[in-house]
Parts: sequence; structure tokens; C-alpha cells
Amino acid sequence: MLKKQMKNVPQEQQDQIFAMIEKNPDFFMKIAEEAQEKIKGGMAQQDAMNAVMLKHQDELKKVMGK
Repeated sequence: MLKKQMKNVPQEQQDQIFAMIEKNPDFFMKIAEEAQEKIKGGMAQQDAMNAVMLKHQDELKKVMGK
């Protein structure tokens, strides 16, 4: 499903994203679950993802190696 949503993203970036997910599946599962909760609560999908990513930005930076 994610690959389908990323069809316009360059292959190199797709590979980097999938590598991060494979190395940290629990972290990304937590992000997905939190976003789903916000969406079920009535928040738009993009807004929910932005809110969750902002909440976890320090952890994301570590995962991304920044």
C-alpha cells in the first residue's frame, strides 16, 4: 500500500524510507497507530500525519540520522 502511495517518489528515496521502516518497525507502527486515532477522531489524514510527525520529530531525526 505504501509503495502505491509513493509512486511519484524517486526510487532512491523510496529505498531509504523502506530501509528506515524495516530497521524501526515498532516506531513506525506507533506513528501509524497514533495517526489513525487522530483520523478516527475527525482529523484530516494530512493534518493527523503532520501532528504525529511533529510530536515525534526528535525521534524521527535520530532514525533518519540527522
